[in-house]
Amino acid sequence: MSDTLLRTLDLVEPGDLVLYHGSKPEHHGLYLARPCDCFYCGRADHLGGADTRYHLTDPFAEDADACVVHHVRRASITRSTANA
Repeated sequence: MSDTLLRTLDLVEPGDLVLYHGSKPEHHGLYLARPCDCFYCGRADHLGGADTRYHLTDPFAEDADACVVHHVRRASITRSTANA
């Protein structure tokens, strides 16, 4: 899928930079988004939940796998223009 199409549809691919603007104002900012693979999000997906949830990591941290924000709904993030 072309990057232009992803930008047009505002789809979030694993590893994209996103801006978090959800319900936790202390965590607002720029993150790397990956689909959340925890038990609860996996169970919701298995039961037919349509909303993909993400876990967000700090793109500038020394430990890139250290999760900062869990179970983030798609409506709480916006794909960053830095991906272009």
